[in-house]
Amino acid sequence: MKQSFIMKNGMRVHLMPIAGTEAATFFVLVRVGSRYEVAKLQGAAHFIEHLMFKGTKRRPTTLDISRALDAVGAEYNAYTGKDVTGYYVKADARHLPLAIDLLHDMLFCSHYAKKELDRERRVIMEEINMYRDNPIMHIEDLLEETLFDGNVLGRSIAGTHETMQAMSRSDVIAFRDVHYVPSQMVLVAAGNIGKDARALIEKSFGSVPKEKEISKPFEAFLARGAEAPRLRVCHKETEQIQLAFGFPSCALSNKRNAATTLLSIILGGSMSSRLFVAVRERKGLAYSVRAAHSPYEDVGAFSVVAGLDASRLPLAAKTILSEMKLMARRGVTARELREAKDHVRGRMLLRLEDSSDHAEWAGRQELFLGEVKTLDERMKEIEKVTRRQLLAVAKEVLDEKKMVVSVIGPYKDAEAFHKAAGI
Repeated sequence: MKQSFIMKNGMRVHLMPIAGTEAATFFVLVRVGSRYEVAKLQGAAHFIEHLMFKGTKRRPTTLDISRALDAVGAEYNAYTGKDVTGYYVKADARHLPLAIDLLHDMLFCSHYAKKELDRERRVIMEEINMYRDNPIMHIEDLLEETLFDGNVLGRSIAGTHETMQAMSRSDVIAFRDVHYVPSQMVLVAAGNIGKDARALIEKSFGSVPKEKEISKPFEAFLARGAEAPRLRVCHKETEQIQLAFGFPSCALSNKRNAATTLLSIILGGSMSSRLFVAVRERKGLAYSVRAAHSPYEDVGAFSVVAGLDASRLPLAAKTILSEMKLMARRGVTARELREAKDHVRGRMLLRLEDSSDHAEWAGRQELFLGEVKTLDERMKEIEKVTRRQLLAVAKEVLDEKKMVVSVIGPYKDAEAFHKAAGI
């Protein structure tokens, strides 16, 4: 039976048994990411995530941590986003006690040795280089930099070479101590979790002292001014250019979220979507073209991204813009809406087959919305969306007056891009 409870220190916990599996996942989500950083600490949240794997008092080295998990065939990883940091261990259910104990040890007993900080900052600087050198990865950052110009949401999660070089150990630890506190953490155990999961969690994570003061809130996003840049060009001599269109969209808690999700699927979320058919299948203009809706707590980012040959840019840009205008003018058909709803359900069902995805699904909802909806409850919201509602969302989101453009390719400046694209 599912259990949800709050420990005395304020940590929220969800226990989610899943029948028919021999695996269990323990997931820890922390409400901190790059949008919580001041300028000089850009990259701190991501830096901390890396350092959690560098040794604790009981497991002094990286090898001690990895060996303990590798010895039982566990899957484990972590990630940093703009508003969340996540850590998880997925293993044979018999080793759930190890997963809980090890994540508690990492998150609250890591020693942050100076030599490890200096070594890891070099690793992260190479990671920054990797993203910059990979246009498919870098275009996403470039687009949000343009869309959220002037706000922390527009900054790179990994930081910069300059901030990574300048960040001191005391800066990093102070940032961690402000944000890695019980009230900002959600714990989820999912899968074949057994009877002892609650006791194990309370013994370890329940012993963490309650914080004395509340973490500082992030800098809320304010609407872009008319003078904000609408185009960013990254000059790079590549065989394939990356072209992205972005629009501000709705936040996580907004009632229009369901309609916006369906809009992204119908426009460019599958191989039968309008953009995929029009841009790739009918005209062969791009290898990849996709649309996505990424909601944050106070705003969302709706994007359309394509990878294409520079010589096809004018027709590709014209085709993409035409499809977006058509969507905003006429909306979608009854068949498209029905198939998009079934697509969402199918993807969710497949995702929730896995205990780690199940745990993350619950943790994110608890962290940002304060409640955990079931698949059926989520699908009821999706099913309620009408063609008229979706048309209204399309008109609001796909508004060219709010549109920004980012491109990575052989263009020295905005003028050169406009001339090549004809837009």
